[in-house]
Amino acid sequence: MRNTTVVPGTPCPAPPRPGEPPLHRLELAGPGTVPFAAGPFDELGPLSRSDRPHRHTFYEIVHIAAGSGTHVVDLAGHPVRPRQLAVVLPGQVHCWQGQRGLDGTLALFTEDFLVDHPGDRALLRRIGETCWFDLTEAEHERTGRLMADMAAECRLRAPGHESVLRALLHVLVVRMARLPAPGSGRPDGPGEPARRRGAAAAAPGTPPTVAEAFVRLTARPVDWSVRECAERLGVTPGHLARAVRAATGRSPGRLLNEARAYQAQRLLAHTELPVRQVAARVGFADPAYFCRFFRRETGTSPGEFRKHHSSRLPSIDPRGASA
Repeated sequence: MRNTTVVPGTPCPAPPRPGEPPLHRLELAGPGTVPFAAGPFDELGPLSRSDRPHRHTFYEIVHIAAGSGTHVVDLAGHPVRPRQLAVVLPGQVHCWQGQRGLDGTLALFTEDFLVDHPGDRALLRRIGETCWFDLTEAEHERTGRLMADMAAECRLRAPGHESVLRALLHVLVVRMARLPAPGSGRPDGPGEPARRRGAAAAAPGTPPTVAEAFVRLTARPVDWSVRECAERLGVTPGHLARAVRAATGRSPGRLLNEARAYQAQRLLAHTELPVRQVAARVGFADPAYFCRFFRRETGTSPGEFRKHHSSRLPSIDPRGASA
C-alpha cells in the first residue's frame, strides 16, 4: 500500500490536520524488503513502548510475556499482565501507560502483506473488535513459538522467508480468531458471523462483499452520505441498503451514525480540539446540531464525555505536542 512504509530514521510527518495523533509508518531496511517486522520490544525500538497517543499505517500484533501497566486502544484501557495477546488495527489510537518491565514480541505488517490470504483482513477486523485476549498457559506457549519463528525468519532472511512469514502469520491470525472474547467462556460457534459494530466477515479467499467494503469505509473518518458511499462503491443506494442490512441487520445510515459518533469520541478523548472542530471533523457544520446528535447516540454531551475520559486517557495538544 502506498505511503505505509519508510526507511529507518525517517521522521514522522506532522499530522495533516492540527490536533490529530501522529501517524507512524512501518520502517523497512530498504527497497525490496518485505513489509513485515517481528521481534522483541527492545529490538523494534523505543516507539514500540511509546506512552504518547499515536496511530499506525500498519497492523500490530503484541504477545506479552512480562510486565504491567495499561495499554490504551482508542477509548479503552486494558490492564497489562503476562500471557496476553493483542492486535492494534491501522488507524487506531493507542499508547502504553505506566508500563513496567514490559516484555514480549511484536509482529508488524501492512495490509498488502495479506495478499496470499485475503480473508485474514476480515478476521483481523473481527479480532480488533475484541482487541485484547488473556491466554492459557498452552495458548501462551504455542503463540510464543509462532512469534519466535517469525522473529527468526525476519532476522535470518533465508531464501523463501517471505512465503514462510506469510504462512506463519496466517496460522497466527486463524488461531487468534478462535480465541474466546473476554467473558464469553467460548469462541464463536461454527459459521456464526461476526456482527459486532456491523462487521461482515468474508470467507477466506473471497473478494470483499459490498457490505464488507461499506464497513471498511465507515472505519475511516468520512462525512459522506449513504448515497455518496454507494457511488464510491459503484452500487445504487437501494442495493447498498439491502446488502448491508442482510449482512449486519442494520441500515447503512445507522452504521454511518455509529461510526461518526465513535470517531467523535476518539477525538474528544485523545485531543484537545474544541467541540466545534470535532464537529467539523465528523461532518457537522453546526456545532449545536452535532451536540444533539452526540447526546442522542451516546447518552451524554461532548463536554461531559471529554471530562470523564480526560481523567483516564492521555491527549494530544492541538499544536501537535503530547499533553
